[in-house]
Amino acid sequence: MSADQRPRENGERSERGENATARGVALAREKLAQAKADAAKRGQLPRREPRRKAKGPRRESGDPQLFGRAIAELLADRGWERNAAVGGVFGRWPEIVGPDLAAHTKPESFDDGEVVIVADSTAWATQVRLLARTLVRRLNEELGDGTVTRVKVKGPQNAPRPSGGLRVTGSRGPRDTYG
Repeated sequence: MSADQRPRENGERSERGENATARGVALAREKLAQAKADAAKRGQLPRREPRRKAKGPRRESGDPQLFGRAIAELLADRGWERNAAVGGVFGRWPEIVGPDLAAHTKPESFDDGEVVIVADSTAWATQVRLLARTLVRRLNEELGDGTVTRVKVKGPQNAPRPSGGLRVTGSRGPRDTYG
């Protein structure tokens, strides 16, 4: 078995492999120098800085930037994008659901895909329950598909009790003085 055919042991290299590598490196350097010389003849100087993926104009950390872009970067860095979008929907409630529905309802909270809406009367609460599917679709158009999965509707919480024929106001009468 010759030296080139036997398995290499202990990091042993063949002379032919080393020579081929050295010749390849030298050839690559020569071609790079030739390309730089050709570019210099054409008036094109090689880049001094490596290329970077450009998302926009390069900005130094102390340079001013647009307010909207700064807020968007802050929201993205902190993971607040969804919360800000939900807050935007709550702030634009009349534009999203229409003035009639907005006059009698308001969004109360958003948690785990569920929007809680408070209505000012039981009639409007029933109306919103009937419109729940349409409302989920409309909210998902604003927030992104799948953000809202359910609408929960609450009726009036602390409405005054109605007075009527079965209500007695005032004292109980003469029985108050006995025993």
